[in-house]
Amino acid sequence: MTTDRKHDISERGKAGERYVCDYLEKHGCKIKSVNFSSRYGEIDIIAENEVRIIFVEVKTRTANSMVSGFESITRAKIRRFSKTVETYLMKYPTKKQPRIDCAQVIVSEDNSLVKIDYIKNAF
Repeated sequence: MTTDRKHDISERGKAGERYVCDYLEKHGCKIKSVNFSSRYGEIDIIAENEVRIIFVEVKTRTANSMVSGFESITRAKIRRFSKTVETYLMKYPTKKQPRIDCAQVIVSEDNSLVKIDYIKNAF
């Protein structure tokens, strides 16, 4: 993969995360963290509302992608994500109910938003 292609993919991912942050804020959530990392992996977005702390995996794709964002989430990814959620909750205890969501963001070639598919309690 060329450096330009890696940069394009990175920029697409960042754009998708920004769109999901906006989506969550419009639905009454406050963004607590973006790109929280542990030795197990990364949580793209951590948000909260009055009763829940929400951990979101974001997958951004262009409309012509061969594999959907949801299809790209493997069992191994779910295991690593869950371990990272546990790590976060041990480091930052809360009385709020945790929930793991997944967002699939479809963008055009110039990274403008086409649509967001959002699944609550995804895994």
